[in-house]
Amino acid sequence: MSARRSATRLHIRRTVAGIYLSAAALLTVAPLAAEGTRRSGRAFVVPIRGEINDVMRRSLERRVERARQAGADMLVFEIDTLGGLVTSAIDISTLIKKLPDQGVRTVAWVNDKAISAGAMISVAAQEIVMSPASRIGDCAPIMVTPTGGLEELGDTERAKAESPVLVEFRDSAHRNGYDALLCRAMVTVGEEVWWLENTQTAERKFVDGEEKKRLIDKADAELRQWKLVDEKGIRQPVDSATELLTVYQREAVLFGFARAIISDLSQMRAHYELGSLPVMLEISGWEKFALWLNNPIVRGVLFVIMLLGAYIEFQHPGLILPGATALIALAIFLAAPYAAGLADIWTLVLLVIGLVLLGIEIFVIPGFGIVGVLGIMLILAAFVGTFVPSEPGAPPFSIPTFQGTWDAIKLGIMTLSISVIAAVIGIALLARYLPHAPIAGRMVLANPSAEALALRDPYAGVAQVGDVGVVVGDLRPGGTVRFGQHIVDAQSQGEYVVSGARVQVLSHEGMRIVVRPLPNA
Repeated sequence: MSARRSATRLHIRRTVAGIYLSAAALLTVAPLAAEGTRRSGRAFVVPIRGEINDVMRRSLERRVERARQAGADMLVFEIDTLGGLVTSAIDISTLIKKLPDQGVRTVAWVNDKAISAGAMISVAAQEIVMSPASRIGDCAPIMVTPTGGLEELGDTERAKAESPVLVEFRDSAHRNGYDALLCRAMVTVGEEVWWLENTQTAERKFVDGEEKKRLIDKADAELRQWKLVDEKGIRQPVDSATELLTVYQREAVLFGFARAIISDLSQMRAHYELGSLPVMLEISGWEKFALWLNNPIVRGVLFVIMLLGAYIEFQHPGLILPGATALIALAIFLAAPYAAGLADIWTLVLLVIGLVLLGIEIFVIPGFGIVGVLGIMLILAAFVGTFVPSEPGAPPFSIPTFQGTWDAIKLGIMTLSISVIAAVIGIALLARYLPHAPIAGRMVLANPSAEALALRDPYAGVAQVGDVGVVVGDLRPGGTVRFGQHIVDAQSQGEYVVSGARVQVLSHEGMRIVVRPLPNA
């Protein structure tokens, strides 16, 4: 009986234990199920390709909002860019870093390259994945000329330009768990980065040159716990003092920068266990057109067309076509940055004030003085201002604080200067060759010949050389002379001839008749 009771108690304990284990298993599975549900929600791919500027920023805001309204649980930012404006990149990074607080998971998919501002945007995402043969890094601020070349920055300019970029990288590294030293190495030169491994715990970490000396070079050989990481294809230091850090996909995965190498959307779906392929949200056709119109080279060409059209119209009033072309080019030149959100309202204010002052100088104040000069300066400042994007949170007419804004001012001045030089050359060529071009004959009336300008002689057949007439209106020296039944205008050789005197015609050219008094008159 005692054995039976013991068996019964054992069965009860096993049953209770089974219930507890089942409950524990259910509690463990519930979060996993929730995680699986979160991971298999709707995903959208938002491409970021080409130059980073305010057109791209506005486009990105529109597409992100569209994805959120469609119930997006995950946004994949496909990045393929060589960089762009620092201010625009900071705005985009801020937008991406706000999404996790709104319940949206963020992934940066470096599909080819994330250089400069592209690297800044990538580390703003919670995770980074990379495509085969892709690279990320090299985020040093640069100055781009209108022709696409690079202008070197001085030490002071570089330090000022690097400051907001370093702050942005440091914040993203803290938020998303990227190595802060690697992020810094992408922005600034002059510091070494080494990859070390603990010989006892196999822990790996990145250190600067001083820390490497302390842990390895100056450490006692018997007590030394750190060594350089030995990985095939990885050089040491991973970033030298004379270079900016740029890593390829394999290095990024080894360094913990990237989670995986993904070549297409099918692999993206499998890696994140998505229920369907991510939906692609491409940039719109209008946004592509706005990007093209705001290219400095395109805007420079528009400015040249405007100047040439105005010159031709002023030289040949009434042609209409050159003047209309100039007005259309001016309208596109001014409207493109406003439509794209690049220009600020202060540029329009300056333009209106400048035009008013110039109008006052032309139509109200005689001559041309300080009012007209001030008007022209304001108009030129407004033209340059259309190249300058607004700074985040900055009031109108404030002094720029970002190096990228100063770079945009330089770009505007250089673009307009080159355009003016090109227009002057074009005007010189037009003045020399346009009058002889075949098209000019159809557009501009030819100057009349001397024969066409010659008026018909009303005295044909009258007052010929040698004819004698009688003065009827005193010649002082001009007057009138009667030849037979005809009275004509004539003039003497300078002397005064009274009425009634007889005169002889010395010359008759066109309407000009010259006579001399006869001796017996």
